[in-house]
Amino acid sequence: MKNLTRQVRGQTQKELVKLFDRLAQRHSRWEVWADFVYMTAAALSNAVDKAHFEERETDYLAIARKYSKAELEAVAEMFALLGIGMDENPDQDFLGELFMSLDLGNQYKGQFFTPYSVCRMMAQITGTDDLKARLERQGWVSVNDCCCGAGALLVAFANECTRQGVNYQTSVLFVAQDIDLTAGLMCYIQLSLLGCPGYVVIGNTLTEPSLSLDGRGLIPQDKGNVWYTPFYFRDVWHWRRVWAQMDMLFQDSPKPEPPPLPEPVEYNTTKTGQLKLF
Repeated sequence: MKNLTRQVRGQTQKELVKLFDRLAQRHSRWEVWADFVYMTAAALSNAVDKAHFEERETDYLAIARKYSKAELEAVAEMFALLGIGMDENPDQDFLGELFMSLDLGNQYKGQFFTPYSVCRMMAQITGTDDLKARLERQGWVSVNDCCCGAGALLVAFANECTRQGVNYQTSVLFVAQDIDLTAGLMCYIQLSLLGCPGYVVIGNTLTEPSLSLDGRGLIPQDKGNVWYTPFYFRDVWHWRRVWAQMDMLFQDSPKPEPPPLPEPVEYNTTKTGQLKLF
């Protein structure tokens, strides 16, 4: 197998690829990547989302049984390197660029992710000119990528908010959807590690678009295919969902009964006002 570390940039990505290559000696490359993504996403989800815990924990353990103890330690180290890489440089599509560098996008399903430089430009020219004015009027806004891939557009939008002095953790709800489970979970992982409140829906946008019970996307219709980021459970978003449910109760037209609200989760706050997941 050829050495792929030369095709990636940054020491953190190179170290992650070395571990990936080691695991790919006994398993297929696509299987290793898909398993790494699912186990990472499940670990993040199960820490806060108790409604989906049992099913995702079962899937997690089923995947883990395919690997030896040493291989599972390598997977955990890959997760740690991912966190380090995104902490060193939040303004990047870490997983998407790595996915394409490993030729996984071209080899499987013909996927090609938009280069991050293009996503940054799109974030700068779309929806951010009057962002602060909209926040003053509405309190918060939502942003939706209905074909999210690894989430580069949403990651770029979050970083553009930071450049504009907007705390997206309290002001922006991130909504994403993708038909491919692995791609959607790559988006979920990156949004989670950046502290973006929101959720990722796994499904066909054309035939089963993401819908919400309220008018602004706070409470999605969840058929078991919704992955909520840890910061979706932050207290400020919890109370916004409470108010949304109260509004729904007082509307004249009948609505589906809303699901029970998840409990808010407390996080450590930094001096800059942003929150730390760990």
